[in-house]
Amino acid sequence: MAAATHTATTPVRLSEYYFPTLKETPAEAELASHKLLLRAGFMRKTAAGVYTLLPLGWRVVRKIEQIVREEMDAVDAREMRMPILQPRELWDESGRWNDYGPELMRLHDRHEREFCLGPTHEEIITALIAADIHSYRQLPFCLYQMNTKFRDEIRPRFGLLRGREFLMKDAYSFHATPESLSEYYEVQAAAYGRICDRMGLIWRRVEADSGQIGGKVTAEFMALADAGESDIVYCDCGFAADIEVFQGDQSDEARAAAADEKQAGECVPDVDATPAVCPTCGQALQRARGIEVGQVFEVGPKYSQAMGVNYTDESGVEHPIIMGCYGWGITRSLAAAVEQHNDEAGIIWPVGIAPYEVCVIRLGDDEAVAAAADALAAELASAGVEVVIDDRAERPGVKFNDADLIGWPVQVVVGARGLAAGTVEVKLRATGDKHDVACAESATHIQALLS
Repeated sequence: MAAATHTATTPVRLSEYYFPTLKETPAEAELASHKLLLRAGFMRKTAAGVYTLLPLGWRVVRKIEQIVREEMDAVDAREMRMPILQPRELWDESGRWNDYGPELMRLHDRHEREFCLGPTHEEIITALIAADIHSYRQLPFCLYQMNTKFRDEIRPRFGLLRGREFLMKDAYSFHATPESLSEYYEVQAAAYGRICDRMGLIWRRVEADSGQIGGKVTAEFMALADAGESDIVYCDCGFAADIEVFQGDQSDEARAAAADEKQAGECVPDVDATPAVCPTCGQALQRARGIEVGQVFEVGPKYSQAMGVNYTDESGVEHPIIMGCYGWGITRSLAAAVEQHNDEAGIIWPVGIAPYEVCVIRLGDDEAVAAAADALAAELASAGVEVVIDDRAERPGVKFNDADLIGWPVQVVVGARGLAAGTVEVKLRATGDKHDVACAESATHIQALLS
């Protein structure tokens, strides 16, 4: 299991916690993440594409935010906060008010002034720095925020994977030269790789299309999952690309070679005109679906030119500021983690983003059992382990089923029979492994499992 950084915590009693689990799957839920996040009491639907995050869901979101925040701070990005409500005038300056299309949520205030609910913040951030950044000596720098975003999806579906309202981290860097931007772009990309690793995601960095953001250089960070909307090809050497972008980049010779290999009976991805081999190392390509959790862009001067935002170089000559953009889907990556980590019983949280690390399951109302469960939970909490006690007046089967549905990484059963033998049962959710541990050694043993 992934290492956890511990601080002192207090045990949480599930008898006092709000986590309304469901026995039946809601009819609108299609994907595993959508079904399980609803059934396990992590969220509830408010409207199409709009969800309320319940206490367990919010704890996971906060953990994801903290991972992202630590990695952004480590690459000298500075956190801030921008308004969600954005005036039309800024989007007219950039030219995106009409170009963005119907996904832009638009509204009028009481004075009939037009606004949008921001799906992204390039216009706001560019206008912000215009008044303060004038010299090459003030560059480069990077600002970021965690904020709610809005997109008027024509068909919201798949729970948190395609919603109208979602949480996102967006960062923006500003540079004097393309070389400076390219260097920092790779720094951000490396940080995104670390975020994926810390979340426990199986991922690939994928060559992609920049879409509405702009720029010619961009990469998506894809969590591999059958439910993904993106079709990618990848190689063990590290190469990966969106299949449409990859096909578009191929020369006539490469397409002909791929067709020859297919006719010769070689193993190729099941898509017409998809090359059989990696352009980097020549090995066979693999095919997968992917969920985009993050994307990095070398935007260049698109917004600064449109909005007249310049800096002065060493010779006193003005140039448009060069910009990078780096987005990470907070709620989307929560859903992606569940898509990758689940089984027929429920969610299997990676330790780094689990709502709590350990659940102590108390069986029955015996005073000795209650005292032992409380003592173990208190010892774990004093060591900084995040622990809940299932002290509800429920049957053992209900507690076991809920523990697997919610996905506590380590589950500890404290019962009269085990205590009589001087043991508790420890179960690892990820593997299903169960083993008895001496009561006196249980806290130390559990901490070792989490390290």
